[in-house]
Amino acid sequence: MTQRLLILCPGQGGQHAAMYDLARTEPHGAALLAQLAPLLPEPSDSAAMFSNRAAQPAIVASSLAMWEALRRDCPQPALVAGYSVGELTAYGVAGAIAPERTVALAAKRAALMDACVTPGSPHAMLAISGRRVAALRPQLASQGFHIAIETGEDSCIAGGPAERAAAISIPGARIAPLPVAVASHTPYLQGAVDSFASLLVQEEFGALQAPVVGGIDAAPVRDKEAAIAHLSRQLAETILWSDCMDAFAERGITAALELGPGNALSKMLSARHPGIECRSVADFRSMDGVRNWLAQV
Repeated sequence: MTQRLLILCPGQGGQHAAMYDLARTEPHGAALLAQLAPLLPEPSDSAAMFSNRAAQPAIVASSLAMWEALRRDCPQPALVAGYSVGELTAYGVAGAIAPERTVALAAKRAALMDACVTPGSPHAMLAISGRRVAALRPQLASQGFHIAIETGEDSCIAGGPAERAAAISIPGARIAPLPVAVASHTPYLQGAVDSFASLLVQEEFGALQAPVVGGIDAAPVRDKEAAIAHLSRQLAETILWSDCMDAFAERGITAALELGPGNALSKMLSARHPGIECRSVADFRSMDGVRNWLAQV
């Protein structure tokens, strides 16, 4: 049976000061990180790493550097997909946007998103589980929150005004705050959509070397026009990540490698579709370990 590989690009949440270290042990990864350094925040500033403006370019750079370190030893991916800002990274991995431009776009994306937050009125994001997502939607809307990412039938991420977050009450649900101060993928970000689309129109897109799965509809994207629509609309529309995971399985994916930082995506996919062999670069202590795994998929 021919193996079909999926490359996964993470969003915010797993970033840390050492997230560039493994890629730096490989000459191509190290060279790309040196090239991207002027665009990146200082990784030793752990507090800044969780601000939107710092986190987004840093996460994109970390994933792209890992891909640069691995791509010569990697089977041709059948699909590429990314979670939140990771969807932008995915176009870099697929060869459509140059690494420097991808990181620069991530910084501009973060700035446009931050501009949607009224000074003094920050947003909040919550991880919610234990209740069916369909039932949660009207309950959250009545409290000013919207579902941002569907991660399962009974789990999701929701976003809304920070001042209302502590008062959110949903019987039977488990609710945990996330270290994000912008209500990504909700109508609160509608003001950023057209501006980001305009920036993307000006970018030079190369041919995609693998389809990118769009987060808002789990459909494969193969051209610039569709990429612009997906990347801009996802700022203010719900990410259907559970549908994306099902689409990976339906399209015959047999193995998935998450580029890091973190391993949240590989764990979610493994739990939902145990038949897909899932790993993250974060699971390995050396580049040789990643390469040996890739050689077996």
